[in-house]
Amino acid sequence: MSRSEEKNKAAREALEPLAEGQRPLVVTIGATLSTLVCASIVIAWLAGVEVDGEKPPFLQVLAPSVLTGVMAFGMWRAQYWAVLGFQTVLLLLMLATAMGLVIATSATQVIGNLLVLTVAGTLFWFMVKGMARIQMPVRRSPDDPEEPQD
Repeated sequence: MSRSEEKNKAAREALEPLAEGQRPLVVTIGATLSTLVCASIVIAWLAGVEVDGEKPPFLQVLAPSVLTGVMAFGMWRAQYWAVLGFQTVLLLLMLATAMGLVIATSATQVIGNLLVLTVAGTLFWFMVKGMARIQMPVRRSPDDPEEPQD
């Protein structure tokens, strides 16, 4: 077995499986953020906020609010697909922010972009371990040859 395979095996064995109904803290934080984003989109639209001088059409508001709402629900239930989707959104946010650094024209823009990049990157990093715990199979003792019930 190679060194990296041994390190990977040791890392997997060090992970604690989740109890029934449990979710990692970072996934709870992600679910809360997604819920807040979903609510802010809907509240802003209902309040009549204008973008470029006009109120956005309902369908332009519906898609992101449904996406973030479904993602929040899935993360609250500790679903792997929802955490993966949230990480994808974080990755796109980090890419857009990095591009924003390239065109930043003031110190305020640079600081703001670095702040967003730091927060999104930190969440992304901790989500990796959270995802590993979510997809972990239930550990059985060697004395229990029986398959776990779904």
